[in-house]
Amino acid sequence: MYLKKALWSEGVTKQSNQTAAEQKKTESEADDSAAAAATAVEELVNSLTKQRVYRELTLSLRTGLRDARAEFSFLRVRGLRSLLKSLRSIAQSDSTIHLFCHTQSIPELQVVPVLFQHSLKETEDDRVISLDHIFSVEPMKITSPSTDAEVALALRVLEGCCLLHSESTALAHQYKAIEVPI
Repeated sequence: MYLKKALWSEGVTKQSNQTAAEQKKTESEADDSAAAAATAVEELVNSLTKQRVYRELTLSLRTGLRDARAEFSFLRVRGLRSLLKSLRSIAQSDSTIHLFCHTQSIPELQVVPVLFQHSLKETEDDRVISLDHIFSVEPMKITSPSTDAEVALALRVLEGCCLLHSESTALAHQYKAIEVPI
């Protein structure tokens, strides 16, 4: 996720700067309704920008988490790299950090549970012992084990989440990521 300024927001700020310069020249002739309209336009632009950033943030989280839930390690690595890039761009401003904290209250956008359920889980023995299991009615779901690169990326994503959102640290403790001595 690379946040770019919207094309429509630049034109409004240039116009508002021009109106500010004109208001300085002719303060006695300034119209209150024009100032109120400029303020309303700026509020609208700020609201639209916030909505756009929230949509981009949720889209990047959804796509990264979708890949991070995959059965194959190479797809999980791709999703973790995407999440790591998203976290880097989120950390650039306080407003996006606040939006990220808000998204972590939504269960399907939480990053930490996905990390522990897919990339940082204990390895299970998925080997087929007999052919009877293969020919049974229900197919066996086999997921590829986590590679060292995947675990390293997952730990970096976990670190980023914990640095940006303090409740992610508490959630990681619930998954017994770090043993806390009592």
